[in-house]
Amino acid sequence: MVKLHEWPDIQAYAAQHGLSVIGVDEAGRGPLCGPVVAGAALLHEPNIIDGLACSKTLSAKKREHLAAAIKHQAQASAVAQATVEEIDHLNILQASLLAMWRAVDSVLEQAKLKPEQCLVVVDGNKLPKWPYRAIAVVKGDTKIPAISAGSILAKVARDEWCKTHALQYPQYELDVHMGYPTARHMALLVEHGATQVHRKSFRPVREALERAQQDLAL
Repeated sequence: MVKLHEWPDIQAYAAQHGLSVIGVDEAGRGPLCGPVVAGAALLHEPNIIDGLACSKTLSAKKREHLAAAIKHQAQASAVAQATVEEIDHLNILQASLLAMWRAVDSVLEQAKLKPEQCLVVVDGNKLPKWPYRAIAVVKGDTKIPAISAGSILAKVARDEWCKTHALQYPQYELDVHMGYPTARHMALLVEHGATQVHRKSFRPVREALERAQQDLAL
């Protein structure tokens, strides 16, 4: 695959080959619990939605506003995930790529496109082994509008998961730290042990489970 890193070059390549550009990004690789979530978007035009940017640079309110705009205005958009069980079985990188694949598949289905009609641009430096013509762009969520849109969709969906599960597990304060290994989350993990939504393949969670088993043995 040719190496393209800037949006004008990607646009030109896609236009030359008659391809639709789909952007995809993930959220939730670092947290200790919950799924990893991917967002994908096929935009009508690159700048049709004002304010697209890397989701990490936006406030929660701005992300939610943009996510609604993307869902309303994009030609197609989707959110998909890989479960905690898949993360523990595959590892977090492969689970992230699997979630991306699922999100892109959903966009193709909505837009009634075939894989050969698309150019998928992925944030980062890794590509899934999928049947799409694809480009990985480092910091693509800051440079490629469709990737920015995917980033926002993924982040909003991941945060919603945390808020919902904070009601189920209030002692973990998931709506505060969003599952990331903050000092507070680590302290709560030590105090309460791990839940079924924690990623058991992650060392802090594994160590919390081992401590709980040792306490039961005493």
